[in-house]
Amino acid sequence: MQHILIADDNKDICEVLGNYVVQEGYEPIMVNDGIEAINMFKKCNPAVVLLDIMMPGLDGYGVCKKIREVSDVPIILITAKGEDYERVMGLDIGADDYVVKPFSPSEVMARIRAVQRRIGRAEDDSQKKSMTVDNLTINIDSYNVFIGTEKIPLTKKEVETMWILASNPSKVFTRDNLLDSLWGQDYFGDSRTVDSHIKRLRSKLDKVEHPSWEIKTIWGLGYKFEINLEE
Repeated sequence: MQHILIADDNKDICEVLGNYVVQEGYEPIMVNDGIEAINMFKKCNPAVVLLDIMMPGLDGYGVCKKIREVSDVPIILITAKGEDYERVMGLDIGADDYVVKPFSPSEVMARIRAVQRRIGRAEDDSQKKSMTVDNLTINIDSYNVFIGTEKIPLTKKEVETMWILASNPSKVFTRDNLLDSLWGQDYFGDSRTVDSHIKRLRSKLDKVEHPSWEIKTIWGLGYKFEINLEE
């Protein structure tokens, strides 16, 4: 049976989520601080991590960063803070989704099912694993992006964004398109998350010159990957 790691300093929340996780056919592993979360992650190799932000020892952001150094396991952040920049920060360091307290346990289970479906779709896509556009190289298997010989330090979601856009040059993706493609139709966020995500992605890409292509804003609609044929 697959495990789901539930890390929250509120034991009542752990117990409630644990009961729902059992109903979904998983075995819950419950911890109450960040250090314990890292230790149990190494021991149980969970299928999904439910991760509270405010925890003793090491907060959820720190735990997420540690896990991302060694694994692409789906991480869903649980936070009492609803500010947009904090949600974006969680996604930017590698989280796959987030829920804001107070939440419905059934909503959390829906998000678990959504990230598992996205993993299934990714695993089924066994064909094209890399692409090159002029000086840009994207490898979706190793999650590496290079501009020329320079490796660009992108998060998992940023690599997936580049893959989606560059795979469809000149196609305009609305903010809702990108939300659905990157976080799934069950995602409950808003379009501002996409704008902040693209802004951070551009700031990393723009550290290396790439005059022959760009992520272009289409005002009122969304974004597209544009190739400059004149270069």
